[in-house]
Amino acid sequence: QGGEGAKPAVPAAPAAAAPQAASVSAPAAPAHNPTASAPVGLPHASPSVRKFARELGVPLTEVKGSGLKGRITAEDIQSFTKSVMAGAVQTAAQAAKAPASTGGGGSELGLIPWPKVDFAKFGPIERKEMGRIKKISGANLLRNAVMIPAVTNFDDADITDLEAFRVSTNKENEKSGVKVTMLAFLIKACVASLKKFPEFNSSLDGDALVYKQFWHIGFAADTPNGLMVPVIKDADKKGVLQISQEMGELAKKAREGKLSPAEMSGATFTISSLGGIGGRYFTPIINAPEVAILGVCKSQIEPVWDGKAFAPRLMLPLSLTWDHRVIDGAAAARFNAYLGQILGDFRRVLL
Repeated sequence: QGGEGAKPAVPAAPAAAAPQAASVSAPAAPAHNPTASAPVGLPHASPSVRKFARELGVPLTEVKGSGLKGRITAEDIQSFTKSVMAGAVQTAAQAAKAPASTGGGGSELGLIPWPKVDFAKFGPIERKEMGRIKKISGANLLRNAVMIPAVTNFDDADITDLEAFRVSTNKENEKSGVKVTMLAFLIKACVASLKKFPEFNSSLDGDALVYKQFWHIGFAADTPNGLMVPVIKDADKKGVLQISQEMGELAKKAREGKLSPAEMSGATFTISSLGGIGGRYFTPIINAPEVAILGVCKSQIEPVWDGKAFAPRLMLPLSLTWDHRVIDGAAAARFNAYLGQILGDFRRVLL
């Protein structure tokens, strides 16, 4: 869900192809206008049925008649209307206006058509249909990437002391079976930052901002079926050990495909961690209706100047993406700086 990768981009077509694409584009379909008299080829229907269809805006050419010789009855009009309202049937006008799929044409944005390439002409290929989760998340990511004016700030946090504390905590609690991860500390640190900068915990509702008085933190989990975002509810009221335990349970459910909708809803802020894989920085996509998302990558030892000499310090890369309609650059820089201070000295969480 929280998206969390490079933003999808529409590849540019060659300039020479643009005029050709424009010349062969299909003309817009005329608006439906039922008439009292039947055009050639239109199934039979009485004047009263035509008037009924006209009142409901039903295109008679798309209704299958059940009467004698295919005659359309009032019951056929009612049945067609119910099917359209239930989503079982789509009219031609609806299909023409329907948004494109995640690999869609982009015509609704005024873009030239998506290139169609027969890759089999160039070499062997294998075609696999996308899974259900990827289809759903892909559509959401595309919408969020297109509609949100997103900006990403990059920073580094010194987690040398925090990592030492994490290791010692795990040694003390090794018999409990709960292993504390850096992500659990990140969740607590983010809650403290969200409380200090509440606009990051808000959502847009028209021209108003909704400031949530709860702190539910989503974390992106990589599963065999695709990306899923379980949510730690009321993270402000839980300690690092409890958060670590819940994270382990939710991640296990995610991998097994057993997460309930309730366990993936209600997040006010999301963290996407690639720490266990690698990388340096990336631009995570905001998980609407949230207004920010934090991406973290693998920490590494770097020489840091302490005023007298270079000292080896463990640095954690931070990538904070934010919605520019709600947040400005100065607030984003302060959020990242404050988050880095907390991670550098976790006692600040108590302040």
